[in-house]
Amino acid sequence: MARDLALSGFIPDENHDPAVAFFIETEDDKDQFFPLHKHRKGQLILVLHGGVSCEVEQGMWIVPPGYAVWIPGNTMHSNRAMARARLCFLFLEMGEIPMPEQCCTLQVSPLVRALVLSLAEKGLSRYARERTARLVAVLRDELPELPVAPLRLPSSGHPKICQMARFMADNPGSRRTLSEWAKHLAMSERNLSRFILRETGMTWRHWRQQLIVIMAVRYLIAGQSVQVVSRTLGYESTTAFINIFRQVLGTTPGRYLDQQMGDTDKSA
Repeated sequence: MARDLALSGFIPDENHDPAVAFFIETEDDKDQFFPLHKHRKGQLILVLHGGVSCEVEQGMWIVPPGYAVWIPGNTMHSNRAMARARLCFLFLEMGEIPMPEQCCTLQVSPLVRALVLSLAEKGLSRYARERTARLVAVLRDELPELPVAPLRLPSSGHPKICQMARFMADNPGSRRTLSEWAKHLAMSERNLSRFILRETGMTWRHWRQQLIVIMAVRYLIAGQSVQVVSRTLGYESTTAFINIFRQVLGTTPGRYLDQQMGDTDKSA
């Protein structure tokens, strides 16, 4: 069962080791939510099984197996781990390793995965700390080279954008149009279209497609079939859903899962 970090005996800001890692597991029947918080250390959440989402003011990230979400130090964020998820939390002291200044999803190499897992297995014992220097030295070379994955939904702190994003995430099959949203928010369709572009950097069409793909990845890694995911997301045609998925991620849902989860299973 996952626990709040303070309840599990580890509070990030009270620890000054250059790198600390440990495992987290969620319950079998429900998601685990870590409310809005921040800490001095940067945090890398490596997904071993299941998935996790992370929200900050600038966006939302969904992280499947084989990936990790990077959260810079002192960034307000909340996390939601899927039921039956297995995660590894890596906390890095500020300035220890040059990492992105913004949240992002990183595609994790087998070497980085092995290094992080090795740190987690060593735990917090004093004996283990004396042996982490070499692992951290290799991470210092490898972590900054990890590629960023396009699994982010741009957002903003504006209440209307937050309302739209949360509604669509909670109701993935809803086909509410831009015109319907404009009426709901008491705006003209033209002004709402400009507002979304200004706040997110994306048109309404591309913003909604990005969210659909993010939700699709979440369902796919939970074990749902492409056909079921397509219906869940409100598509009458599986082909139309596959085309949208390919436009955003450059491959079909089936091939995406084969590439990402196949490598994860081999190294598990």
